[in-house]
Amino acid sequence: MHSRHTSRRARPSSRLARPLLLATALFTTLAAATAMPDSPQASAPAALTYPAAPRGTVVDDYHGTRVADPYRWLEDAEAPATREFVRAQNALAQPWLESLPQRAWLRDRLTGLWNYERVEPPRLKGGKYFFRRNDGTQNQSVLLVADSLRATPRVLFDPNTASSDATVALARYEPSPDGSIVAYSLSDGGTDWEIWRFRRTADGVDLPDELRFTKFWELSWAPDASGVYYSRYPARADDPSRGDDLGRPVVHFHRLGDPQADDRPVYAVDDHPTRVPSATVADDGRWLFVTLFDGYRTNAVELIDLRAPQTPPRPLFDAWDARYTVIGSEGDTLYVLTTKDAARSRIIAVDARDPSPARWRELVPEDALALEGASFVGGRIIARYVRDAHGVARLFDRDGRALGEDATPGLGTLAGFGGTATDTETFFAYTDYLTPAQVMRLDLRDGSSSVWRAPDFAADTARYITRQVFYASRDGTRVPMFITHRRDLQKDGNAPTLLYGYGGFNVPLTPAFRPTTLAWLEMGGIYVEANLRGGGEYGDAWHEAGMKTRKQNVFDDFIAAAEHLIREGYTRPQRLAISGRSNGGLLVGAVLLQRPDLFAATLPGVGVLDMLRYHTASANARQWSSDYGLAEDPVEFAALHAYSPVHNVRPGTCYPPTLITTADRDDRVVPWHSYKFAAALQHAQSCRAPVLRRVETRAGHGAGKPLWMQIEDFADQWAFAAEMLGMRTP
Repeated sequence: MHSRHTSRRARPSSRLARPLLLATALFTTLAAATAMPDSPQASAPAALTYPAAPRGTVVDDYHGTRVADPYRWLEDAEAPATREFVRAQNALAQPWLESLPQRAWLRDRLTGLWNYERVEPPRLKGGKYFFRRNDGTQNQSVLLVADSLRATPRVLFDPNTASSDATVALARYEPSPDGSIVAYSLSDGGTDWEIWRFRRTADGVDLPDELRFTKFWELSWAPDASGVYYSRYPARADDPSRGDDLGRPVVHFHRLGDPQADDRPVYAVDDHPTRVPSATVADDGRWLFVTLFDGYRTNAVELIDLRAPQTPPRPLFDAWDARYTVIGSEGDTLYVLTTKDAARSRIIAVDARDPSPARWRELVPEDALALEGASFVGGRIIARYVRDAHGVARLFDRDGRALGEDATPGLGTLAGFGGTATDTETFFAYTDYLTPAQVMRLDLRDGSSSVWRAPDFAADTARYITRQVFYASRDGTRVPMFITHRRDLQKDGNAPTLLYGYGGFNVPLTPAFRPTTLAWLEMGGIYVEANLRGGGEYGDAWHEAGMKTRKQNVFDDFIAAAEHLIREGYTRPQRLAISGRSNGGLLVGAVLLQRPDLFAATLPGVGVLDMLRYHTASANARQWSSDYGLAEDPVEFAALHAYSPVHNVRPGTCYPPTLITTADRDDRVVPWHSYKFAAALQHAQSCRAPVLRRVETRAGHGAGKPLWMQIEDFADQWAFAAEMLGMRTP
């Protein structure tokens, strides 16, 4: 998996290295001047000369509304004109960013802050413990295995040796039920496409098997470890060596030792254009659960009896009226997390022989808190709730009797709680804005928990505090927000502040530790996260309030968060930056256009920015229509057109300093979103505030990004924001 390609900064080995700085002599006139907080644009350099981006004549007709798309040509990533546009944009942005006085300190400080042990909760299979660990300096975490909790773990797979620039990542892994073999997948250069391989645990030797044409979906082992069930996309017609993500996958069974071409199809959708199947084997090997995905609001589940695999699949949940997730089973009893008749979710028991709703047994009823996820481990139901945007875990027996709530150290996030129905222990992680993730062991026999691994973190976080506040949005909705700052903060309206948001896809934005946040705090900044509608903080109603024709509520919530911070004396517009990634990149793109007066710096990352054509990029992107809607629908088109960042840039407007970041191998939110937005914003900009676009090479949407590349990325982003806000390094 070696590559001769180089990223935007050459990197000589898989260990951390200081990237070479490109010469900046020709760009000295672009270097930022001393910031003047009372006028953010005054901190910008002399007017930049942006790379040429010809405006084409493409015009689309949407339900009688003609919409120009002058940068349609940038959607062709392989076209010479697009490649030149990317090259020229980086040639402008890279020296400018590297000349910023805060950048060197940030790069060095981030390198130091990231240097602590990071361990994931282990998984127990066949008496062996599997987990990923990073010693603090490794670009990619290493997969380890131990024969017991007290045994010294040994390296099973080290992705740092797979490529010279550390851009090959271990995407996921799945041990066989007896722990003798581990299926593991690799992502090369940030792509979502994965290659699965199989490694013996005893000697670390790979089997000859290799599975391609997979992304997103887990694989699941047959109970006898003879092979795996997995979802496989079709091959591209123009290049059979590559998968076609405009097609739909089919569930296959791969028997170890056979070539992939001989894999047996198990389940395909042939009666619907957008439903996607994936399969999971029950812990006891009795059932194969086939989940049908078609957006983020509802799904279906079908059942295959593995004792009689020739019998046709039969529906388990097929009304497409809610979300259904089988969290575990014991024989014919299935434990199911669902939103059916429960906007904040509940847990029911279903008889596989007769799954009719009349036979359902409610085990854990809907609560005032949103039930984010659950697992069935060791005869116990572990339910993970979100209470005002922070995590809570509760334990129930198999009949739904409450056994207690697991105490957490603070307002943080809980993750993990994996295992099988026969395990006697499980592991989970706790983190918050000021606490690096620590792994806990929960003894399911007596309900006691203890610390298994806690990192030795050298930096002083005691100087800071996190407060949760609530503020009113434009329509009066009460929205929570976390504010982290120095304990001795004086609320004089002068603190440089970074406001982050997401607001989509039922995802709760809960507290988590990041070295990037601590670096920002050490520069004297305030770090804020707002829990916007569209997320999962309060269940389906909160999510639905930020979907489709109600998406503007998300932007209103974010704007109201900024106004609250100003009104309460934390900061002012000249000292306020906003950041968001993916759906959060859309958030930042939309809000900077709607309120350019409110911010001194904006950082839209890997954003969904062309809302009229986002769904044309892949079958996966089309699934986002459950949140966004589609331009083919006249009502949804009107809502999308009203806020789509690419289509709402207005020439002659002074937009705030903006750094648009993306990656050339992002095949989830394809980079042409950012290309088109950058071209439009640069064309429209009427003042000296810089509009720069940073394109990482050999990188994707973010997962699997090597440590050195993350450090470079955030050193650029934070240095840009710091310069625009007038911040200086310690």
